[in-house]
Amino acid sequence: MTSRHDRFLLGVERLASARSFLFVPGNRPDRFGKAVASGADVVILDLEDAVDPDAKAAARRGVRAHLHHGPPVVVRINGLDSPWSRDDVDAIGGLPGLLGVMVPKAEDPEQVRRVAAATARPVVPLVETAVGIERLADLVTAPGIPRLAFGSVDLALDLGAQESWEALIYARSRLVVVSRSVGLAAPVDGVTVELRDDGVLTAATRRARALGFGAKLCIHPRQVPVVHAAFAPDGDELEWAREVLRADVAGGAVAVRGQMVDRPVLERARRIVMSLGRDARETPADME
Repeated sequence: MTSRHDRFLLGVERLASARSFLFVPGNRPDRFGKAVASGADVVILDLEDAVDPDAKAAARRGVRAHLHHGPPVVVRINGLDSPWSRDDVDAIGGLPGLLGVMVPKAEDPEQVRRVAAATARPVVPLVETAVGIERLADLVTAPGIPRLAFGSVDLALDLGAQESWEALIYARSRLVVVSRSVGLAAPVDGVTVELRDDGVLTAATRRARALGFGAKLCIHPRQVPVVHAAFAPDGDELEWAREVLRADVAGGAVAVRGQMVDRPVLERARRIVMSLGRDARETPADME
């Protein structure tokens, strides 16, 4: 039997390594199975934005039923200042199918700590307010956080800003820098609401990856493979990384493609190769 502590650690490991987090409305149990089968690294059953107030109780019962018998998922509870959050936490805490909890509009480390303690699961704070962005250094002191997630849509609304890359670049950068400074996994970028044009999603995901994000929130199963592909190194990037590693094995190389090969460059190349699945990797010895 898996202990509560083991479940907590398994949740941390899985949440920290995920590339895609797929939302599914908590009041649509008919979609839970489809979401789990979508290939998403993590599925989020949403009790907050996706559920109208008069449907909260029924959605909570449906989510609880899944947590008793279904595959592990994350649950996004209602805001901690709402009249529904306590019932959410009481309903899901400690259940075997609970992988972790997403706390919306996260600002207060003490609130995050209480949710982690009450549910015995890791917490992913969804940072989506100006206060949350400015209090990030305090927020990440709460125990039980594997990584942060970015609520781009709600932050833009809070700021009265456009939901553009330029308008939110400061907030995104804050998440990346603060996460790295305390050793959290690379943060999860916000949703892309465009569903018909995969090019828009690919471009948004690649920009986020270039900035230092390691995963993305998804709102439809069709977005999942696009996100996974965008987080994978492309052919030229992978070949460059392998050239750098070959040069390191050979010894004495000063530059690859006109770039000096020093320790940071070598480490970047290693990370690119290690980001592939195990079967797709090629070790330096294989490349001689």
